[in-house]
Amino acid sequence: MSAPAGKQVLILGGGFGGLYAALGLERTLARKRDVQVTLVNRENFSLFTPMLHEVAAGDLDMTHIVNPLRNLLSHGQFFNGEVERIDLISKTVTVVHGAKRHGHELKYDYLILALGSMTNFFGLPELEHKAMTMKSLSDASHLRDRLIDLLEEADFECAAGSRPNLLTIVVAGGGFAGSETVAAVNDFLRESLRFYPHLEEDMIRLLLVHSGDVILPELGPKLGAYAQKKLAERKVEIRVGTRVVRVFEDAVELSDGSRIPANTVIWTAGTSPNPLIATLPCKLDHGRIVTDDYLEVQGWPGVWALGDCACITDRKTGQPYPPTAQHALRQGKTVAKNVTAALCRGSKRPFSFSTLGLLASIGRRTGVANILGINFSGFLAWFLWRTIYLSKLPRLEKKVRVALDWTFDLLFSKDLVHIHDLRAPTVSRVEEEPDTVVLASEE
Repeated sequence: MSAPAGKQVLILGGGFGGLYAALGLERTLARKRDVQVTLVNRENFSLFTPMLHEVAAGDLDMTHIVNPLRNLLSHGQFFNGEVERIDLISKTVTVVHGAKRHGHELKYDYLILALGSMTNFFGLPELEHKAMTMKSLSDASHLRDRLIDLLEEADFECAAGSRPNLLTIVVAGGGFAGSETVAAVNDFLRESLRFYPHLEEDMIRLLLVHSGDVILPELGPKLGAYAQKKLAERKVEIRVGTRVVRVFEDAVELSDGSRIPANTVIWTAGTSPNPLIATLPCKLDHGRIVTDDYLEVQGWPGVWALGDCACITDRKTGQPYPPTAQHALRQGKTVAKNVTAALCRGSKRPFSFSTLGLLASIGRRTGVANILGINFSGFLAWFLWRTIYLSKLPRLEKKVRVALDWTFDLLFSKDLVHIHDLRAPTVSRVEEEPDTVVLASEE
């Protein structure tokens, strides 16, 4: 049965959940003339976040882990803008875009909320102004440039006294993002030293701070302990049961009372749902939208939520599903089917998914993995990490480019080109015309 005329389906957010909801609707509704599917996202691309740390480490070109949303959506519409306000009562969304933040009001009949999460600094103002994060493509690119800047500055003899601060990096948060980031940064710095004649390996200090008993708690204590051992062998210091309490201009204070001289702090220790979620008149659980088994927002028919901004209960365990990419993309597919069912009077499907496995790369062709309850580690886990994530990367073109990047990384040294702030120098002054002849006066 065809859908009712003139129906508007609006998707807010282009992460894993929003993207796969849009792709699912591409195959069912977006081709229909009487249905318009629109995806709204702040960036005009979809970012493959599991590979961010490899961009920071110079293993991958930054453009190879992003896909232009206009390339992915053949039939649906795309709006490149930032969501400013959501009115569930009037069924409108206010979106701004451009340098002057021009506003648009988008009406909808069906709404999919996939706004994701943001970095949470837990009320530490010094941390917010000083720390680097690893949530976006610009974060990874900025971190790579920062590492190169530190090496370049520390290599000068005049910087000999400040090298302990320059080459000490504190990473806060021992989950997947923090553990993979500290491993990638450690490899990048140590492999780059041969190009800096005044620097030695013992000048570099990487410190991973984690509030739990063992890093990578999602993988269990055994694999977490293995990861700690491997990172320690590569001269990464690990402080468990510890957290960052204050950040100074040239030091970091930890909860164990120690003060670490460091100019660089990378914060991966906390996230919170998009602040817009708190403005909605719907039921929330720890800041996340509560949904039913069909991912529809309780009390608001025609509104669905998924991904990091949604609290979706696993009926098998009674606990919310974890905010991981493998859950979000499957939630997106389920939402697409349920929106199609709502429009075409079909049967809705409840969301149910059990984690297939978890993997983490911890540097130098070493990984840790739990697949279907089986733990393993080492080269096989690292190879499986790359194989699985390569298969999940959208579009064949990007898969080929990433595979080539990995191949070249085996053959050649890391590129130490600083990307940002490379605008050519300019001058603005009045000069004589080129054909003007100036004669000296006779005395």
